[in-house]
Amino acid sequence: MSVTHDPDRRRDIAHVGPIELRTAVLEESRDFFVDLMGLREVHRDASSVYLHTWDDYQSWTVRLVRHDQAGIGRTYLRAASPQALDRLRESVGTDRSVKDVPGLGEVFLYTDPDGHEMGLYWDAEWYQAGDPDRPALKNQAAKYPGRGANLRRLDHVNYLTADVPQTSAYLRDTLGARCTEQIVKDDGSPQAIWYSLGNKTYDLVYTEDWTGSRGRLHHVAFATDTREEILRAADVCLDAGVHIETGPHKHAIQQTFFLYVWEPGGNRIEICNAGARLILAPDWRTISWTREERAKGQAWGLKTIDTFHTHGTPVVPVEEAGA
Repeated sequence: MSVTHDPDRRRDIAHVGPIELRTAVLEESRDFFVDLMGLREVHRDASSVYLHTWDDYQSWTVRLVRHDQAGIGRTYLRAASPQALDRLRESVGTDRSVKDVPGLGEVFLYTDPDGHEMGLYWDAEWYQAGDPDRPALKNQAAKYPGRGANLRRLDHVNYLTADVPQTSAYLRDTLGARCTEQIVKDDGSPQAIWYSLGNKTYDLVYTEDWTGSRGRLHHVAFATDTREEILRAADVCLDAGVHIETGPHKHAIQQTFFLYVWEPGGNRIEICNAGARLILAPDWRTISWTREERAKGQAWGLKTIDTFHTHGTPVVPVEEAGA
């Protein structure tokens, strides 16, 4: 069923900020992102490495965290203003905060209904390019790396969730996000949801976890400038022996051109070109897809590979799935 959104809704979240990604092979994951994806290492400590995509205005984009299991750590969401941060704190019901996140001011912590940890913030340190990556144009965060996939920015995060309807209501009612597209079951309840925080087609995605587990990750997506860079990324990953799961191809939902690979830690990474479509209509009507429609495959007919539905991080042993 199509849902029309309230044009008077308040947008208190500006965008998805930095994320934490867990990996048991920290240096291998670091080399994947730096050598093959084109990110830059900007900081490290005893347990993590901080990386920056070349046109992210903030001081870092991804923190790789040494952990015994792969998966998503904390996701940071930047408020639209200091006043918006206060409203969001009240909406999610938290006064729990930390002040030790590099490059961010006070961060207020909460968990979504599925147990994923999130951090709300306003104060942010902007990236300062040095001589090695100083851009020619001052309206760009850093110079184009010309290396590997040349990932420009973080685009979205796709989480797995045990209860899609509950999560959908939370995103709408608590965070003020709007559902741009969804997959619905035969009874009309959502099975997967794409939520937008601003004018991008989507920023936060939640997909039903077939194992019934909570707090897992489906994938993290990074945007390139062009489709051609995604094709080049496929060759780069092929030569490097990186597991290419599916693509390059075009999604039917959201029309995103995509390539899915697994980084050395086991996390699924999407390399995408999603910026061509924007949601400009203030009263956008949610697009609903049935499972029968989705069974037809992607936009140009590529069938969805089985692991796209079964693989998530941390990995749940088959014998525990659905238990």
